Amino acid sequence: MSEFKYACPVCGQHISCDSSQAGTQMECPTCFQKITVPQAPSTEGEQKFILTGTKKGDRPVPTLPEGEVAPVEKKTNRVAIVLVLICLLAALAGIAAYVIHANKSKPSEDANTTDNATAPTNKVVEKPKVVAPPANDANWMLDLSAETNLPDATAAGRIHGEDFITERAILQNGTLTLREGKSGQVTLGVQINFGGAQPESLAGQSLNIQTNAPMAARVTMVWEDGSSTAKSNLEGGYAMRLNFGAVNGNRIAGKIYFCAPDDEKSYIMGSFNAEIRKPKPAKPK
Repeated sequence: MSEFKYACPVCGQHISCDSSQAGTQMECPTCFQKITVPQAPSTEGEQKFILTGTKKGDRPVPTLPEGEVAPVEKKTNRVAIVLVLICLLAALAGIAAYVIHANKSKPSEDANTTDNATAPTNKVVEKPKVVAPPANDANWMLDLSAETNLPDATAAGRIHGEDFITERAILQNGTLTLREGKSGQVTLGVQINFGGAQPESLAGQSLNIQTNAPMAARVTMVWEDGSSTAKSNLEGGYAMRLNFGAVNGNRIAGKIYFCAPDDEKSYIMGSFNAEIRKPKPAKPK
């Protein structure tokens, strides 16, 4: 019988015994635990290895050479892996949502170009304001030979020292009225009476009335004099060039230059588009 040593599995105390005690139970002299004696080494060369006994009630521990470590099973933390995967998926989902939102909120260049091309323009272009030309010797003159071209601008000038701009023109009962204001009584303007001539007979006609003409159309100038309306009738002594265009529906266009021989240097020059109104019914006798 050969002796060998083994270690207590509880406290590590080395215990000596012989081969006849293999498989029996002994009490550790240090921790007093019940130990099952391991099998004795089969050869004397294995004596250098320290065997380990088995605590009573435990499964036998396999014998390993001294210095060799028993393999430890690698456990994978599945919960941690699942949490990492969930975080990665959440991050990817957030990035995708941000990219989609950015693409929707950013208008494309083509859309901007189309919108700019089709967007209606609400800007209102204001017409230039008509201003009465100044009353100087270049505009007021009793000589038709010098006034060869009539302006295309709205007929305007001065009447009895007041600036005048035509706002409405009417041809009715053979009388052409150029006035300021579009309704009500005429308070500033000129009325030219052609003796009841109809629009068709005036269409296309050019009238040139010199200051010494023996017969001329009667011209009435109207203006405000304080709180009342004043009138001045001219049977002659004035200069006037009047060109009528063709009748177009209920309108007739024309150009006028009128110069009165008054101290206030009254005159009118420019274009008009007169509304043709039906003659007033004759008053019963």
